Amino acid sequence: MKAGAVDFIEKPFASEAILASLEVALARLAAPNEQDPATVAAATKLALLSPREREVLEGLLAGLPNKTIAYDLAISPRTVEIHRARVMDKMGARSLSELIRLALAAGVRPSSR
Repeated sequence: MKAGAVDFIEKPFASEAILASLEVALARLAAPNEQDPATVAAATKLALLSPREREVLEGLLAGLPNKTIAYDLAISPRTVEIHRARVMDKMGARSLSELIRLALAAGVRPSSR
C-alpha cells in the first residue's frame, strides 16, 4: 500500500499528521538518493564501464543512433554495436529503455548537443 508513498493518512486526519508527513517527504528530497539500493547498484554497475563504453552510453542517452555515435567518436558503427552490447551486458539491461533507466538512476545525465 505504501509503495513509494511517504505515509498513509486516514480520514479524518489532523493537520499535524499531514505536516509531519510533508516534513519527512521534504527531508527525503533534500537528502542525497545514494542510500537507495537501486541507485547504489546502478552506480556500481556504471563503474565497471570502460571510458569508451561510457562515451557510447552517453550517446545512447542523448538519443543518438549508432551511426551518429560512431561518427562523433571516430569509430566504426560495428564497433559502437560491440560497445553497446558490452554496456548492456555490464549494466544488466535487457532493453535500451532499461539501460537508460539504470543510467539515470546512477546519476548519468544526457549531454545536450
